Amino acid sequence: MSDAGSGRGGAGEAPEISIVIPIYNEEAILHAAVVDLRERLSPFGWRWELVLAENGSRDGTLRIAGELERKYPEVRHFSIGEPNYGAALRAGIERARGRFVLCDEIDLCDADFHARAIAMLRAGGVDMVIGSKLIDGARDDRPWARHAASQLYNGLLRGMLGFQGTDTHGLKAFLREPLLAIARDCVVDKDVFASEFVIRAYRAGLRIEEIPVRVLEKRRPSIDLSRRVPHVLRSLAKLTWAIRVRG
Repeated sequence: MSDAGSGRGGAGEAPEISIVIPIYNEEAILHAAVVDLRERLSPFGWRWELVLAENGSRDGTLRIAGELERKYPEVRHFSIGEPNYGAALRAGIERARGRFVLCDEIDLCDADFHARAIAMLRAGGVDMVIGSKLIDGARDDRPWARHAASQLYNGLLRGMLGFQGTDTHGLKAFLREPLLAIARDCVVDKDVFASEFVIRAYRAGLRIEEIPVRVLEKRRPSIDLSRRVPHVLRSLAKLTWAIRVRG
């Protein structure tokens, strides 16, 4: 395969766009997903990098990430050494070098959202674009239990924290400069980090717009939904205290 998708640009030239993807036990799909993403981004002509944020995988994910970095000049990877989605995402945002940052999931890699969101950010008037699976016009093709859980979770965010939007997880794009400090201010990690990040962006008065997306996952979730619930509830309680009391 040619390197037409490479977005590193000339020697020493920083990327304009950073795509940050936390990865955990993704041995089965990681290589194919990265190859597919490069192919679909190639027509855009972007200077871009892909930052793979490995977090505590027990399979060959870390080895494959290293192979991809050696093979493709736009791919970088690191590992935080423990299963922690939020910590990996925050570390990836901190390591991102682009003016624009896209946060995605390895089982989504939605190049259509990437193109729409970057066009909106380049046009000005918005600091963050969120790909919502719950807004009018969206399609959530996940199992009904996962869709229902997302709706319930969003309701909790609205009731407990006054969340103004419809979605905090999954696809998002933003200007790195105003959002980096917000990422560093977040006090929770794992699944709820993404929610705190978005909620704090709203509370800071940043310009945020949601657009509908289609969610069609390539594999079953790497962590069972029932195992996530206790941690999510504890993190929501901590986050509610941090935002409502501490501000």
